[in-house]
Amino acid sequence: MKKTLRLAFLLAILSLAIPEGYGQSNLIKEGAELQLVSDQFSFTEGPAVDKKGNIFFTDQPNNQIWKYSNKGVLSLYMDNAGRSNGLFFDQKGNLISCADEKNELWRIDKKKNHKVLLDGFEGKLFNGPNDVWVDNKGGMYFTDPFYKRDYWNRGDMEQPEMRVYYYDASGNVKVAADGLVQPNGIVGNKDFTKLYVADIRAKKTYVFEINPDGSLTNKQLFCEMGSDGMTIDEQGNLYLTGPGVTIFNSSGEKINHIDVPQRWTANVTFGGKERTTLFITASKAAYTLKMNVKGAK
Repeated sequence: MKKTLRLAFLLAILSLAIPEGYGQSNLIKEGAELQLVSDQFSFTEGPAVDKKGNIFFTDQPNNQIWKYSNKGVLSLYMDNAGRSNGLFFDQKGNLISCADEKNELWRIDKKKNHKVLLDGFEGKLFNGPNDVWVDNKGGMYFTDPFYKRDYWNRGDMEQPEMRVYYYDASGNVKVAADGLVQPNGIVGNKDFTKLYVADIRAKKTYVFEINPDGSLTNKQLFCEMGSDGMTIDEQGNLYLTGPGVTIFNSSGEKINHIDVPQRWTANVTFGGKERTTLFITASKAAYTLKMNVKGAK
């Protein structure tokens, strides 16, 4: 009896010493392996999921948006897509696109008609909207790094910095975050209280508090890693991309890494009917991985 009590006491002490996130390697479904969706693309990016769990992603060099249905069917969704990069669905089912061809922010309706929401700030062209996240009020946070494209008919960047902007539901746009080297990936948590921004060139990811008016405060270093695109799960774990997918818990501790057989992983999201399919865009390919955890939104 004493030995049993002593063992229970030791186990309790050990559990207190285990850092948050330890043991979350079970995020991935047991026995699950990466499944190739297709490798027919030039460069995949910007996966976004609709309310039914269908996943839409871009093949930017070919100016296309593709659809991977919740039944696992791949189809071309849209040609002449404005060189769309990052995508995200709003509450009304419109697809919000960082349309890189002319440095614009688009809203694409269910009939595939698009409207240019923004094309610049204070009379100057955007650097090139890259990734976008929509809050629960219909406001949009988007990153605006500068990656000079071969297809651009423009000069060097006109904005004084590479920043994060907020476009609210009333049609007003303002700087949400500055002082960054090259912001890229962006995502918020399920409670719409925190926003994560990856500064890819600085090799850092920051977390901000989201205020009721959409402004961002209390900037904190989340982890010493940048990211191209990223996503978050229902437990608050953050999935960063680059060489594969690296997972951090809500405290900024690395808890897992998913190797991807491509040189570069550009973006990631959760999809499928149950939102438990991790969808990974990686250079010329796209992959899925079955998870035990759901996406945050």
